[in-house]
Amino acid sequence: MDISRFRVQPDTDVDLDEWPTDDDGGLDKDDIEDRLDDLNDELEVLQELLFAEGKQKVLVVIQATDTGGKDGTIRHVFDGVNPSGVRVAAFKKPTDEELAHDYLWRVHAHTPRSGEITIFNRSHYEDVLVVRVHDLVPAQRWSKRYRHIREFEQLLADEGTTIIKLFLHISKDEQRQRLQDRIDQPHKNWKFSFGDLAERAHWDDYQEAFRVMLQETSTDAAPWYVIPSDRKWYRNLVISEIIVQTLRNLDMAWPPPEEGIAGTVVA
Repeated sequence: MDISRFRVQPDTDVDLDEWPTDDDGGLDKDDIEDRLDDLNDELEVLQELLFAEGKQKVLVVIQATDTGGKDGTIRHVFDGVNPSGVRVAAFKKPTDEELAHDYLWRVHAHTPRSGEITIFNRSHYEDVLVVRVHDLVPAQRWSKRYRHIREFEQLLADEGTTIIKLFLHISKDEQRQRLQDRIDQPHKNWKFSFGDLAERAHWDDYQEAFRVMLQETSTDAAPWYVIPSDRKWYRNLVISEIIVQTLRNLDMAWPPPEEGIAGTVVA
């Protein structure tokens, strides 16, 4: 798969209407089951290699509107990987202590250690999304944050972190259906909140905030990928391809064995 077609090129204008939400790549769900299994198996090996080598770090940032599929992505794409080398950081409403610091203070502590993959389920981008849409700080403050974020991510990259940023792009109608499913299906009721409907009323404002986020912060060091996510199976395929191809390119190597191990027999 050519993953470059999902990548937002730096310094280009973004129009989200030009990025389809329902793309299927000309494939069918039944056609890609074996491919998904193969990618998951390879991801397990690459993640173990990353952990064993212990030199490089990988940060996966996932952003989406409500019901966009952040949790489902993590559950399916990373199924089977060793949890000792993969960590998920979920950023919810800031605490009073976090609000007393700069907005990146709570984020930096969760960035990956050497040999680790860290997944941000929401991230520092909330401070140019929900903060912007709900006017939580003046525009003269949040508008400067695009530069802060670019520089923060460049710092991480300069220190050996490979950054993959995924925007899960769904249509308004798909969101409506997913919210309705949460109401109609008893086992999904726990996922529903009336606050989701209040946020949905700001759909256009969020789409504009996402558009500017992509346009202002997709860089060579920290690229954004726009993932068509109306079809969950295709979303999982595209993301698996992006992560596996990126890890392949890290030029990792297994640590050398201890001297004298050859020929050793365990009694």
